[in-house]
Parts: sequence; structure tokens; C-alpha cells
Amino acid sequence: MDDILQRAARVRLVIFDVDGVLTDGSLFLGDDGEEYKAFYSRDGHGMRMLQDSGVHIAIITGRTSKVVEHRMASLGIEHVFQGRVHKLPAFEELMETLGMAPEQVAYVGDDVVDIGVMRRVGLAIAVQDAHPLVKQHAHWQTEHPGGRGAARDVCELIMTAQGTLEAELAKYTQ
Repeated sequence: MDDILQRAARVRLVIFDVDGVLTDGSLFLGDDGEEYKAFYSRDGHGMRMLQDSGVHIAIITGRTSKVVEHRMASLGIEHVFQGRVHKLPAFEELMETLGMAPEQVAYVGDDVVDIGVMRRVGLAIAVQDAHPLVKQHAHWQTEHPGGRGAARDVCELIMTAQGTLEAELAKYTQ
């Protein structure tokens, strides 16, 4: 666990996949073709606290959905890459835009399309219910499944490693 905390202490950017990470992977489609997703509110709050602690958050997802656009806007997440089945170009663009090195980045994924980026970052994370091959490429695995607390696990791990979790929690417990 010491190695994981050392890796997490260096993180300045966390990149999340959406389907299967920020959601449970279910896709709800209406008769009109409209797509709906369910997001876990505690994950969102963890993401807000992580941003408040000074860590950037980005999204790279293979699908395109207005609901993702709306949810990320509500969380204040500026770097949102949708429709990126091949995720490495978006990752490289983020590195250049933010001036970060790969060891300063954590990536959270659940399926094989995430492995390319996971192999390049300083902290590769698989959600608890990720595909077995993804787990093989992860440095760490969340306690909770995608869409049910996995993102909060990631945020709290990083804030713990960086010594900012108690200060973020104190904003709500005083």
C-alpha cells in the first residue's frame, strides 16, 4: 500500500472513464432514442472535494451523451472528451494542455478500451467490477464497483495520500 500512496501523492490530474466507472455501465434508452445514465451523488461530491483540494479532473469516454455533458458541467469539470473510442490521443492532448507528466496522472477504468491509457499513467486504477484484464493492468483496485462509490474511493485515496482529506471533510463537519 505504501507504493500506492506514493503514486497517489504525485497525482495532479485524475482521468475518469464514464460508463462502468462513473455509472454502473447500464444504458437506459428511451423510445425517442434519448440516452439516460444514473450517477452516484457521493461520487460527484468526492470529485468536487478532490477539485477543491487542487487536483484536476478530466473525462475520456468512448460514447457521446448530452447527460454526460450536463453532469460534468454541474461538477465544474472542464476537460471532457466524448466519442473517444481510442483514448490515447485525448490523453496526450491533456498532457500537453495541462503541462503534466504521465506520473502525475491517475486513470480510472473498467474495460479493455482503458488499458492503453492505464499503461502510461503513474497510477492506474480499476473499479472493483472491472474486466479481469483491466485489473491485471491496475496498480490499485477500488473497494466499490463503478457507479456505486468507486470514484469516491479514488478521490479519498488521493486526498489521503496528499494530506488533504481531513481538511476537505472538516468543511462539512464543523
